Amino acid sequence: MVENVGGIEALLQEDRRFPPSDEFRNQANISDPNVYEEALRDPEGFWAKFAEELDWIKKWDTVLEWDPPHAKWFVGGKLNVSYNCIDRHLKSARRNKAAIIWEGEPGDRQVYTYRDLYREVCKFANGLKSLGVVKGDRVTIYLPMVPELPIAMLACARIGAAHSVIFGGFSAESIRDRIDDSQSKLLITADGGFRRGAIIPLKQNADDALVSPTPIENVVVVRRTESADDKMVAGRDIWWHDLVADQPMHCEPEPMDSEDMLYLLYTSGTTGKPKGIVHTTAGYLLGTYATAKWVFDLKEEDVYWCTADIGWVTGHSYIVYGPLANGATSVMYEGSPDYPDRDRFWAIVAKYGISIVYTAPTAIRTFMRWGEEYPQRHDLTSIRLLGSVGEPINPEAWMWYWKNIGLEKCPVVDTWWQTETGQILIAPLPGITTLRPGSATRPFPGIDAEVVDEAGNPVGPGGGGYLTIKKPWPGMLRTIYGDPDRYVEQYWSRYPDIYFTADGAKIDEDGNFWLLGRVDDVINVSAHRISTMEVESALVDNPKVAEAACIGRSDEIKGQAIVGFVTLKDNVTSSDEVIAELKRHVATKIGAMARPDDIYFTAELPKTRSGKIMRRLLRDVAEGRALGDTTTLADPAVVEALKQQYGDDE
Repeated sequence: MVENVGGIEALLQEDRRFPPSDEFRNQANISDPNVYEEALRDPEGFWAKFAEELDWIKKWDTVLEWDPPHAKWFVGGKLNVSYNCIDRHLKSARRNKAAIIWEGEPGDRQVYTYRDLYREVCKFANGLKSLGVVKGDRVTIYLPMVPELPIAMLACARIGAAHSVIFGGFSAESIRDRIDDSQSKLLITADGGFRRGAIIPLKQNADDALVSPTPIENVVVVRRTESADDKMVAGRDIWWHDLVADQPMHCEPEPMDSEDMLYLLYTSGTTGKPKGIVHTTAGYLLGTYATAKWVFDLKEEDVYWCTADIGWVTGHSYIVYGPLANGATSVMYEGSPDYPDRDRFWAIVAKYGISIVYTAPTAIRTFMRWGEEYPQRHDLTSIRLLGSVGEPINPEAWMWYWKNIGLEKCPVVDTWWQTETGQILIAPLPGITTLRPGSATRPFPGIDAEVVDEAGNPVGPGGGGYLTIKKPWPGMLRTIYGDPDRYVEQYWSRYPDIYFTADGAKIDEDGNFWLLGRVDDVINVSAHRISTMEVESALVDNPKVAEAACIGRSDEIKGQAIVGFVTLKDNVTSSDEVIAELKRHVATKIGAMARPDDIYFTAELPKTRSGKIMRRLLRDVAEGRALGDTTTLADPAVVEALKQQYGDDE
């Protein structure tokens, strides 16, 4: 039964609480706790009030049409996302404000004011038109973290073409699958990108993907590394700088219906073809605008940095659309956090006076392992708010982040959401919420979240089960591209008319949500359902452990056995004694049923470039199976080393 999920009671014993300071509350964008009740009582009125803050070509007739599982928001309205992210800011002093501060891994940098951004987006939008791209077309973007990436996205939005951004770590086969599914007519790529001092051969990957037949008619190439001048295909490829050279500096924004598709973003399943998540125009823009404004407490003078890659939804929503719709200054960085040294992130914070940092728990745990000396090299006093995204954050990682990066003065907003949700759904409001290390706290106003059991019954405070969303929200996906039946089956078939997140969660007695990770990240040991996050939190709680990931391995007696993959702190040597100590530590923290059967030591855990641990590959190692798809890994050598070290033991 799902009620046993997690053995989470140990986690809920976390009793540290951090209410907002009077100083923070007094300056916060929202500090009235009544907003939750008001939004829940009239969610359509709540979202409509926020929508008044956007610029509309034509106001909507109806806020919401809900025919489960299909929602339409701001029906009859027309607007343009690019206009809302750029043009409307040109009417004020923001025209000369930095919109994007970009730093390349080699140290080159560029600042785009809102006026600069307008000019570059319009020129590229006109360039797209000159290549025959029209409203309704799909455009695939396969770029490193360079300014041309958000410029291309905003140019597509400006002319009504849907963009499909592919993360720069994907293989040629993955690119081809996504192009074929979306039937894109244009590909935007670069000759390469920089990562840890090496060049990632993006143009070569793109060329390998474009085998006949392909719907791609033209390839626009950004000249970043000067490493592919000999790979340009005559009649198909065109350099970005040549395309925009003589284009007009104004492009009229296309009036878009509220429900017109803004973009496609593919998510990889463990099996089956990638799912093309469809996000539309008005609801998505509103969701990212509202959550960026309130969760990050964005102010006119803030310098905001989301460290994600734009190839993932976090970058779409909280590097590009949410911050720019708010008129914020958004920082982009091309490369690795440890190049040329492990203090690169903190050097960037100090250089640009960054005031808001939004990063992943995996990155935070990596920084913990590296040690406090690296952030201590730099002045981090400009930071006033910290954020976390990507997976549940361990309480000790939360505390390290709060202490060593936030200098014990900054709220930490731990956020829960998904590619499919488009926007943050559960997170603190830093001017209102009492923070709990390890908890994403409460649903955003207007979001009706509930934890239910197997039968769909609410579990109530103290109960654990499956996280669901009971009512539609503006930023929600509308369908899976070309596969509406899969949309219904994947998200709406488990419980009638309720969105199934596939995440486990528990609600504490105060109503705070504690996320447990994906349902398939639950280990069933002798009928005890134990969350991987719970075991990982217990391991990381030991002072010798920097980072941990746990998986379930098939066991003919217990059903599944717990296997822990552990990265020790730099000053700790692995040994049988340490293994025994860690097993005892977990049993003490959670109970004997959670004691790992095996603990493997590894210098690094296999992660995607967005910072997520690939537990699926750890299962392959633990089960002695052939490795699954490794194309999204930041460093495929990590899992290969694990396979060689431990794979033959089974």
